[in-house]
Amino acid sequence: MQQRRFRSPAEEAVVTVMAAGDHLAQAFGAVCERHGITGDQYKLLRMLRGVYPRGHARGEVACACVRPSPDVTRMLDRLARQGLVVRARDPKDRRCSIATITRTGLYLLKRLEPEIEAAQKAAVAGLSPAQLRQLARLSDALVPSALVASES
Repeated sequence: MQQRRFRSPAEEAVVTVMAAGDHLAQAFGAVCERHGITGDQYKLLRMLRGVYPRGHARGEVACACVRPSPDVTRMLDRLARQGLVVRARDPKDRRCSIATITRTGLYLLKRLEPEIEAAQKAAVAGLSPAQLRQLARLSDALVPSALVASES
């Protein structure tokens, strides 16, 4: 049931953005699940692909997560067990580890791309290119710039 009575434009905007986000997360989560990963793991792999062949320190990954999670280490460990990332000690600081996407991880993302693109097109089918650009600008305004830049 959709609520159409809101106390303020801010409440309406926040509630509808949250509902849209949940809807998109479910749609993209289903695609990821068919490939043996979660939506959060997909975002993490995309982040690592963006800096390939370099990697990110665990702390950088944790800071860049949209939903901060104390489970970043476990998520990286699961991806490493699946052969999708490798973790190595940072030569500059032995206390830190650097996660790097593997060729297997890159291949998984390549296999996911057609399904992700189809899900994206279906999700925004009712919007014009101008509306899509406006949606992207408005969404960017809601997210700290460091998070948007890290998910290239």
